[in-house]
Amino acid sequence: MGTYEVVARNYSEASENKIHSQETARNYGFSSGLVPGVAVFGHMTYPMAEKFGEAWFEGYEVELRLLQPVYSGDVLYIEHTRNGDGYDVSCTARNGTLIARMNSRPSTENIDPIATAPSGPAASARERIHWDSIDIGNALPSWNWQTTEAENDAYTTEISDRLPIYQAGLVHPHAILSVSNQALSRHFDMPAWLHVGSRIQFRIPIQVGSELKIRSVPTEKWRNKGHEFVNLNVSYTFQDKVAVEVLHTAIYKIRSTSETTQS
Repeated sequence: MGTYEVVARNYSEASENKIHSQETARNYGFSSGLVPGVAVFGHMTYPMAEKFGEAWFEGYEVELRLLQPVYSGDVLYIEHTRNGDGYDVSCTARNGTLIARMNSRPSTENIDPIATAPSGPAASARERIHWDSIDIGNALPSWNWQTTEAENDAYTTEISDRLPIYQAGLVHPHAILSVSNQALSRHFDMPAWLHVGSRIQFRIPIQVGSELKIRSVPTEKWRNKGHEFVNLNVSYTFQDKVAVEVLHTAIYKIRSTSETTQS
């Protein structure tokens, strides 16, 4: 069905998450600072948004899995194929290496509705994230998010996406998933961490200027091969209706290179 080709850029090298910086990423064994996973997702939404337009954002769900790092300057090749009533989207780079895969299909059920979950109290200061500080089942502090035209344009520019629907005022999914990244970092001090996957359900298209309430609840944490993971359910509500739900998966504590050598 054709290949969408785009050059990835690491626009977050100076961000608080030091996995995007050259020095820290290399300390963890990567070749360079990592392009944000939410940007890779943003690139991968292009064929779906181009094909379905705004309709894709009202009743479709997405399963995203980030498999390999993306570096600034990587040429990404994004292809989509029909799979039953949905589509499989692949992202390759660096001589055909599979970077990420995504499946998009009509929504069938809620991830885990938390639109009415009570919000946790705001912390006076962010503590350094650690295993015991993640309280499974208890909501983190909620906050309001209202995207401006300038902010939405910045998100589309970061990933070189100029589809007309975003110029007409639809909030880019790159912006939406970036907010899920903030759910932990607003509450915890997180020196270096990795977004590894998300399940997203689009219910109501979000327009620039809409004010949404963002609620998030840690639902699971686990350790694997020296990494520490967390699942976070995030809801975006607009006028008391759920617009988007996300099950966001991240490695909040990355295995050190010394642990890698010993394992």
